[in-house]
Amino acid sequence: MVVVACGSVSSIKALWETRIKRVQEEKEDQTKSPRSRLSVGAWEDRAILARLKEKLQTEEGRLVLRIEQEDWKSLPGCLIQFTQVQEWQIHRTGLQKIPQFISSFQNLIVLDLSRNGVSEIPKPIGQLTRLKELLLSYNRIESVPEDLSGCESLERLELAMNRDLSELPDQLRNLKKLNHLDLSMNAFSFMPDCLLHMPALEWLDMGGNCLECLPEDIDRMETLHSLWLQRNELQRLPENIIRMQNLSTLVLSSNRLSDIPPLMEDMSRLRFVNFRDNPLSLEVTLPGKRRKSSEDEDEEEEEEEEDRELFGREFMQLYIQEARKRAHAFLNMHRANSLHPSL
Repeated sequence: MVVVACGSVSSIKALWETRIKRVQEEKEDQTKSPRSRLSVGAWEDRAILARLKEKLQTEEGRLVLRIEQEDWKSLPGCLIQFTQVQEWQIHRTGLQKIPQFISSFQNLIVLDLSRNGVSEIPKPIGQLTRLKELLLSYNRIESVPEDLSGCESLERLELAMNRDLSELPDQLRNLKKLNHLDLSMNAFSFMPDCLLHMPALEWLDMGGNCLECLPEDIDRMETLHSLWLQRNELQRLPENIIRMQNLSTLVLSSNRLSDIPPLMEDMSRLRFVNFRDNPLSLEVTLPGKRRKSSEDEDEEEEEEEEDRELFGREFMQLYIQEARKRAHAFLNMHRANSLHPSL
């Protein structure tokens, strides 16, 4: 009886020791697994950080993050460790989204993400009060958040070739320092009203849109000196365009203009103007110059003729003069017919 009892106790003890050992091993496996996964994640973060550090450069006293023609469809969270960066230059990477943590980069002066696949401007970007340049051309942006008006230092904004972009929030009139704006090759059918209230705007490109008319009070853009409106659907120019006394460049090629306002002749500061490829009602040809004998001089003359046609100021003046002559001749003929109806 005693032997049997001892054997039973030994068996039970061995069974429990086996179970306890198995439980301990399972607990060790459970504790080891997260650590293992954590170590792998940490290793990956270190690898990405090392890769990003290779992209940091110092240019003209600025710390620049430069990534070009590499596959970065998204930016890793560990990038937030480089908030001292003052400039992002990220091009042709397939980047699809600007991270929400962009607001942590309070030292950013230039944010250049052109030629990617970005479809949205995040609202936190409006917290970048030191940002001077935001370059997002050749992306897929369809709208601009009103929060962008918070970028009070912004001087340059480029949104060219986003195709479906068709309007801007009125709050952008609060960008008091914005002087350069590129909205070309989009879907604007009208000039956003906020543009008339930007006190520092000097350069505006809205070429390659769907503009059919310009605002009648366009002269409110008092500081504007360069206006690019090529490849639109404009049929006429507002009379107040002659009051844009600082305007020196006006490009109107490839529109549907039938006439040139006569008073544009008085725009003394207008140096560069282009009316090429418009269905103007009058055919006007600039007088040619005597050809020179030297081949080099002939080439120089041809280049000069091309410049004269390209700039178009001489053409504009000649067109207006010819329009006046014809209008005067028509008026005289009408008077003559009134006085002598039988003739």
